[in-house]
Amino acid sequence: MVALPSDLPASIQSDLTAVLENLSTMEHGKLIRQVLETILRMMGREADRLDWKILNHALLDMEQGFQIFYPYRHIRKITIFGSARMGSDHPDYQLARDFAQRITRAGFMVMTGAGGGIMEAGNLGAGHDQSFGLNIQLPFEQGANPVMTGNAKLINFKYFFTRKLFFLRESDALALFPGGFGTQDEAFESLTLIQTGKADPMPIVLVDHPGGTYWQGWDTYIRTHLLDRGLISADDPSLYTMTDNVEDACAAISNFYRIYHSCRYVGDRLVIRLKQQLSDQAVAKLNQDFGDILEQGEITKTASLPEERNDPTIQLPRLVMNFNHRDFGRLHQFIRQLNQLGEHGPACQHPEQRSPHPPEMELSGFEPLTP
Repeated sequence: MVALPSDLPASIQSDLTAVLENLSTMEHGKLIRQVLETILRMMGREADRLDWKILNHALLDMEQGFQIFYPYRHIRKITIFGSARMGSDHPDYQLARDFAQRITRAGFMVMTGAGGGIMEAGNLGAGHDQSFGLNIQLPFEQGANPVMTGNAKLINFKYFFTRKLFFLRESDALALFPGGFGTQDEAFESLTLIQTGKADPMPIVLVDHPGGTYWQGWDTYIRTHLLDRGLISADDPSLYTMTDNVEDACAAISNFYRIYHSCRYVGDRLVIRLKQQLSDQAVAKLNQDFGDILEQGEITKTASLPEERNDPTIQLPRLVMNFNHRDFGRLHQFIRQLNQLGEHGPACQHPEQRSPHPPEMELSGFEPLTP
């Protein structure tokens, strides 16, 4: 227990002591205690006014993000990134609008940066009720687009880093359209987080209008300056898909979740949750083709593990493996292959429901891919 600062008024010390003593009866009391103890430690050390302002605004950003997303935590969402400077007559604007309209019909909600251009097109295609806007105020750009203005699902962030946290935390897929520095930054950061396992596996779709060369040129740069020089792994381009067709973009996302549902670590084991059980022959095929991504052992079928007793997806069948925590491009290939091995039918249509973020598993070391 961190000692309370001695210069606090007696009334505040008394209130804080009472709060800390009551935390043991609260559902997430252990985590809340850790947050409060961090703040108390900071109070006992030298810190500038700017330090406290950054901490305060970051917490305020996260508070409103948690509050607004919580009622929609079971619904899968797609983030659309792209230029704020595309007019409504640009083919990329029209493509983004059409993509958003189609993907919401498949059961997804849409998230954008709430600005103009591609972001406006995404919100326009999704419609008011199916749209989120994660806005950040910039001196040289307009505020929220007309679809998000006055929308209860508009979040105004102070910091880019808290905004990016929610884009990745809440997304089940990313659709990127042509854009400037911001879009490039979002593309590379998303790829970095997924490549390193700091974000869950998810489809990243790079969409251009027919005849466009934006993403082709980007891909050429990746392969010539990164892949050919050995600066990324040979399988890392598997993390993204390029297309100039809205139907193909939607299919790349929906097919990613045809059999695959989600994954988490339980101790050192990676648990892959499935929407249907795979056959023994299918699992044998996965072992044959993807044994190189295992630290040891084999990929095996299992029901939910004892450590997952409180997991909301406890009824789903699973695969379990000792993944090497390194080959995430290959892991995406693995997910795409298992989606092709399951049976086809109505039960395999893309689910509108996602798992809520899992509870803390005190006894198991159970953690999401995103620490």
